[in-house]
Amino acid sequence: MSSATLDVPTLETLVSAAVAAPSIHNTQPWRFRLDADLVTLGLRAVAEHGLRHMDPAGRALHLSAGCALLNLRVAVAHFGWEPVARLLPDPAEPGLLATVRLGGTVRTSPSAARLYGALWRRHSSRLPFSGQPVPSDVLAELAEAAHAEGATLSLPGPAETERLFRLTRLAEQRNANDPDRAAESRRWVHEPDGRALGMPARTLGPQDFREQIPVRDFGARRHPDALPARPFERQPLIALLSTAHDRRTDWLRAGQALERLLLVATAHGVRASLLHQALEWPDLRARLLPEEGPRGNAQMMIRLGYGPEGPSSPRRGPHEVLDRPVGPVLP
Repeated sequence: MSSATLDVPTLETLVSAAVAAPSIHNTQPWRFRLDADLVTLGLRAVAEHGLRHMDPAGRALHLSAGCALLNLRVAVAHFGWEPVARLLPDPAEPGLLATVRLGGTVRTSPSAARLYGALWRRHSSRLPFSGQPVPSDVLAELAEAAHAEGATLSLPGPAETERLFRLTRLAEQRNANDPDRAAESRRWVHEPDGRALGMPARTLGPQDFREQIPVRDFGARRHPDALPARPFERQPLIALLSTAHDRRTDWLRAGQALERLLLVATAHGVRASLLHQALEWPDLRARLLPEEGPRGNAQMMIRLGYGPEGPSSPRRGPHEVLDRPVGPVLP
C-alpha cells in the first residue's frame, strides 16, 4: 500500500498500529508526537504508567516501548515510506525513547504485508496449549526475526526448561509475598473503566492444574476463588530472548525483537504467552541464562504453542496517546 501524503487518517492508523503492541500489565506507557516539518513521529515514555515496585529501572517499560516502535515501523512501511528509526535520539530529553522519520517511498514486500496483518491480530494467550509441536522451520524463522533486531532467541531443552520454571515459580512466590508488588499487580487488574488500561479478569487465564507452568496470578492469591485451574501442556515449549548488552538501547532493541518474533508467530498461527516474573528480580534474572556458553542478558521468556486465541486486552485510541503536532496542521 502507498500513501502520497501523511493525512490525519493515516497518522491515526500509524499510531493505532503502534498501540496494538503488548505492554507489561497492559500499562501502555507511551505517547506519540508528530513533527510535521520533519515528518517524524516521536515515541515518549509515560512515567506514571510505569511499575515502581516491579520495574524500578524501567527495563520492562523500554521493552514495551520497543514493541510499539516495531509496530510503528511495520505500519510506516505498509503505507509506502521507509521507516528511519533512531533510539534515544536526544540526551537532553531522556523521556524521548525513539523517533521514526517517514523517509523515501518503498514498495511493500509480501513479508512486510504479512507482519502488518499480524499486528492487528496479535495478543497474548494465557490459556493451555495443545501438545502439537511447533515445526522446526517456524522456530528457525522466529530466531531469525529476533536476530534481525539485534537479539538472540534460544530454545532450551526439557531439563533447562524445568530449571527456568523453577526460577519463575520462585519469583512468583516472592511476588505473592511482597505486599507492594502484589498490590501493584492488583491495581492493574480491573474491569474496563473508560481508560482502556490494565487487564480485565477475563484475560488472565487459569492456573496450571499440574503446577508445572508458573502462570502469573497478578497478586490474586488473596482470592483463591478467583484462581481456576486447568491442565496445561505436558511438554511446554519455552524460548528465551537475550541481548549481548544491557543498556537502555538494548532494552528497546529487545522489545523490537520480541514484537517481530511475536508477529511472525501470529502469522503462523502460533500462540504466545510471556513469562516475565523471574526478570523482575535481579538475582533470578542473572540465573536465567545457562552458565555454559556465551554470556548475555535475559530480556524475556516466551511460552509458545498452538491453542485457543484467548481474549484480548483493551487499547487506547490514537486521540488518547497522540500529542498536538509540532508544525503545520495536516490536511
